[in-house]
Amino acid sequence: MIFKKLFYLIFATFLFCSNTFSQITIPDKVKQGIVIDHSSGAVLVEKNADQKISPASMTKIMTAVVVFDQLKNKKIKLTDQFTVSKKARDATKSGESTMFLVPGDKVTIEDLLRGLIIVSGVDASIVLAEGISGTEEQFVNLMNDKAKEINMTNTNFSNSSGTFSPNNYSTVRDIALLSSYLINNYPQYYKYFKEKDFAWARTGGNPVKQENRNVLLSMDEEVDGIKTGHLKDSKYSIAVTKKRDKRRIIVVVSGLPTMSSRAESSKLLLNSAFNKIDLVKISYDSDKFRIKIWNGSSSYLDVKSLNKDGIFVNLPKNLKNPKIRMELEYEYPLQLPIKKFEKVAVLRIFNNKELIDTKDLYAQKDITNKNIFFKGIQNINYYLWR
Repeated sequence: MIFKKLFYLIFATFLFCSNTFSQITIPDKVKQGIVIDHSSGAVLVEKNADQKISPASMTKIMTAVVVFDQLKNKKIKLTDQFTVSKKARDATKSGESTMFLVPGDKVTIEDLLRGLIIVSGVDASIVLAEGISGTEEQFVNLMNDKAKEINMTNTNFSNSSGTFSPNNYSTVRDIALLSSYLINNYPQYYKYFKEKDFAWARTGGNPVKQENRNVLLSMDEEVDGIKTGHLKDSKYSIAVTKKRDKRRIIVVVSGLPTMSSRAESSKLLLNSAFNKIDLVKISYDSDKFRIKIWNGSSSYLDVKSLNKDGIFVNLPKNLKNPKIRMELEYEYPLQLPIKKFEKVAVLRIFNNKELIDTKDLYAQKDITNKNIFFKGIQNINYYLWR
């Protein structure tokens, strides 16, 4: 018989000292928006978060991630050089952002990444795509494969730069998911996203210095990324993040009428998240939850979150005397065999009677079936003592 067995764990009562509280509100000028606490994984506020948008140059976040994958897998090195094609140069003739690359030039991957991320060069994105996959079209296949891998369910890419195409679309939720993936998986390369300018010493001319389009990098020293975007149909957009101590907030907004309103709205949402919502740690990385196993190679299975820093929840700053209760939920008995890191349980987190968050928990070791003799004995025990 399979049923749900629940464990109730009263963990703690947290006290907060705050005299004011105001719910985070997404400004009217924002057509689509989402605010995520990267540390807890919680969505703090959203607006039309699953509405289709043209991601514009936020597409280049995925372009960078695919390049980082290639670096990780040692298929390329930062010092490798790619040759600039005529297509890459011609793509910027209509006024698109450019690194000012010249056909025939050989440019290092690191310089191309800076041209892609800091100055949003369409030419840089095409050179990277062609250098890695032969054609931009083949590179786009890698982008879409990656989108599926990280569960960007409402996204499709048709080019590497974000230039307008009806087949190049996403949502602010998916862009936030991509941003979180980037931060978690590539801290060694994330540094490029916070650089404020880039000077490209182009062949046959003086160095061309350009500023990062993300003006919040200069307005707030705690802001360290990520990528702006602009197209006529989707107007102004940005994926931006701010880190204070060990806490990080991610904001993605789209549909803003001007550059200044994009900066103002995203800055407001970042600050509101820090100022109005607390991050509370309720479990450490070393904390594990134990599940009884029937007919397995072990009698118990430890499960835990994959968050290396532990389990966090968000609470309003003015909330008085919250009582945090955790409820472990899983199918009982668990179906064997179980593989290490397989999702086997859900931790439901309550403040008093209100469900405030859920966290997936994963097996910490393999569990196999016992031999037939011991399995028969345990089956008898199970039906006698359940």
